[in-house]
Amino acid sequence: MRRRRLCYRAAVALLGFHDVYYNFGGDPVLDHVSLHVQPGERISLVGRNGAGKSTLLRIAAGKLTPDEGRVSVQAGARLAYLDQQIPHGWSGSAIDAALDAGPDEDHETLAHRRLEAEQFLTRLGVGADTELSTASGGVLRRVLLARTLAAGADAVLLDEPTNHLDIDTVLWLEDYLLRLSNVEKRALLLVTHDRALARRLTTRVAELDRGKLYSFDAGYDEFVRRRQQQLEQEEEERRKFDEKLAAEEAWIRKGIKARQTRNEGRVRRLEQMREEHRQRRERPETARMSIENAERSGDMVIETEELSFGYGETSIISGLSTMIERGDRVGIVGPNGSGKTTLVRLLLKELSPDAGTVRHGTGLEVVYFDQMRARIDPEASIYENVGGGYDRVRYAGRERHLAGYLKEFLFSEEDMKKPAKGISGGETNRLLLAKLFARPSNVLVLDEPTNDLDTETLELLEQLLIDYDGTIILVSHDREFLDNVVTECLVLSGDAQVVEYSGGYTDWRERERERRQHAGRRESTSEKAGSKTSGKTNRQRRAEQPRKLGFKERRELELLPDRIAELEAEQEQIHRKLSDPALYRDTEADGSTVRELTERLDELEREISDAYQWWEELESLA
Repeated sequence: MRRRRLCYRAAVALLGFHDVYYNFGGDPVLDHVSLHVQPGERISLVGRNGAGKSTLLRIAAGKLTPDEGRVSVQAGARLAYLDQQIPHGWSGSAIDAALDAGPDEDHETLAHRRLEAEQFLTRLGVGADTELSTASGGVLRRVLLARTLAAGADAVLLDEPTNHLDIDTVLWLEDYLLRLSNVEKRALLLVTHDRALARRLTTRVAELDRGKLYSFDAGYDEFVRRRQQQLEQEEEERRKFDEKLAAEEAWIRKGIKARQTRNEGRVRRLEQMREEHRQRRERPETARMSIENAERSGDMVIETEELSFGYGETSIISGLSTMIERGDRVGIVGPNGSGKTTLVRLLLKELSPDAGTVRHGTGLEVVYFDQMRARIDPEASIYENVGGGYDRVRYAGRERHLAGYLKEFLFSEEDMKKPAKGISGGETNRLLLAKLFARPSNVLVLDEPTNDLDTETLELLEQLLIDYDGTIILVSHDREFLDNVVTECLVLSGDAQVVEYSGGYTDWRERERERRQHAGRRESTSEKAGSKTSGKTNRQRRAEQPRKLGFKERRELELLPDRIAELEAEQEQIHRKLSDPALYRDTEADGSTVRELTERLDELEREISDAYQWWEELESLA
């Protein structure tokens, strides 16, 4: 497996980076990188926090100027850029900001674009007349996203577009970006920590690693597999290099006689090896988090009976009765504004219900990661926020000096002196995790903990939660994170009702889809037979005339096993092709082939899932 510098022909590129160098001081962030984006491509830009992903996008958008090299844009092509940073002092209405009208636009064009901008705002849950000066950060981010999508650009640059979006909106965004790429051949350059989003959208991966940019002509999952192989190979090559360097150093330190007869060519090679070793950039460390467990709680953790709450005349929670027991892993799911955080605060008794009761069990040691990060003092330093006046913490079963503890969360001694208000979103999340995990707990309550975390830190947090012995209550818009951590869901639909489901987010979504399909088929059957069963309810009609398979459905049931076998055989064949190193030897020749295979693989997964579901339904009626 090879990892190769990107080298597409700039002449046909929609957007091109040519030998771009950028440095803040110290090691270069972008060390003579090249990247060429073709129409219709969907490129995921990946790398650790601080690797330079946002910097690359800002250079593409003209917000930063490279120290060396240049950026080219195809003649007549337009770029649209979603920045993570919200404009300072933003004011005016949401529609004016999302429209971003030019001074020379004619009335007809402006009216059409205004309608499109309003549609994007509506889909993102923002009123057109919303005043920006008083809007929350989440609303402002969605206005920025609406403006980016409404620009009608040929290349769309998105930096963490799913932050502050609920899952339904993320699913809509996925579908929209796929249409934008497949139908309109717009290009997409994407930075995201949402693995499910990256998995569905990606046709090519560009990885920033220690200043260099590498291309993987593969989907996201294939990239992860090949990257791990490459890192293992790099580690082995470095081990052999270090052994050889140590042997040469031992040789040069031999006695006078050996030095008098030494080979000058060998000496020069040793000097080259020393320089190569000196210039080597090690991979950034990974956070080494762990969770301090408290004594076990009682069997019952939280119980509610007929719990109700509202703001004014707006009901948020109505008549919720549930019990969370020790060891449960509960996901709280619902659209923005449905009351997820409100429910968390009610469960923790931070809010008093309008009706009903919340009862806590015995021996609870609760750690709460709040979405608003209110438990961080913005004026205090990182060190002061975590230490609270002390220099030592108890962590991983032993007492630790605070500075050593913070280093495991990737804070340098210089970082520790910074005030919390001056650090990035990802650093803020790591700070809060460091503050919370220093406390023993048997109940973890996490409200959107994954925002701004790089993928490696997110996966580490995910594994910690999987291994955690206590009880977990988790609010997240990250579908894969929910699926991997929780075992049951409380689903808020926005109408004050809360429904309990066993399983993760995808389990709930599949059951909802089945329920709607069944309801739709029942309704369709009822309408067709309505004139014959006049005067009878649907329930009575179904009881008197149980549904049976028709000829066409019986034939489908007979053919489905063979059809599924064909689909799975094609799926296995594509997996074998994508695993063959020969497919990737010529990046330019085979890039389109890999993209087509990856897209077909996604289609096959959906077709197989639908076929199994239809098979089960037909068998239940046979």
